[in-house]
Amino acid sequence: MRIIRDMEDSIFSKIINGDIPCHKVYEDDRVLAFLDIHPIQPGHTLIVPKCQIDHFDELEDADYTALFDAVKKIAQQQKRVFKKQRACVRIEGFDVPHAHVHVYPCDSPADFYGPDNRAFIEPDHDALAKVAEMLSL
Repeated sequence: MRIIRDMEDSIFSKIINGDIPCHKVYEDDRVLAFLDIHPIQPGHTLIVPKCQIDHFDELEDADYTALFDAVKKIAQQQKRVFKKQRACVRIEGFDVPHAHVHVYPCDSPADFYGPDNRAFIEPDHDALAKVAEMLSL
């Protein structure tokens, strides 16, 4: 694991290090994928490199490739499990200074946005645990 130490650990680094629990669906030596606790759609997954870099386009090539290989695996699994036409991908990175990709299953443009109030609702960890088990690779 190659977390850059010249910045304070992000919440994602704390998850990677096991300091904060998550609903993991995939892990390899370079990336970790876990469910978003405020999902846009059931199965909404965050894929993060294990190295803490703020901007995805500044990742080393091997980490960038590993990140997007995992995005593809998660997207294919979501489509199979949830019987959806597509998997949406979003990269914005405003809320956490650690590169990450949002991937979630969808059938329509309305699925892409989800409810505006989801961040204010207590996470349903039982439901998240069931979805994580369904998606685990």
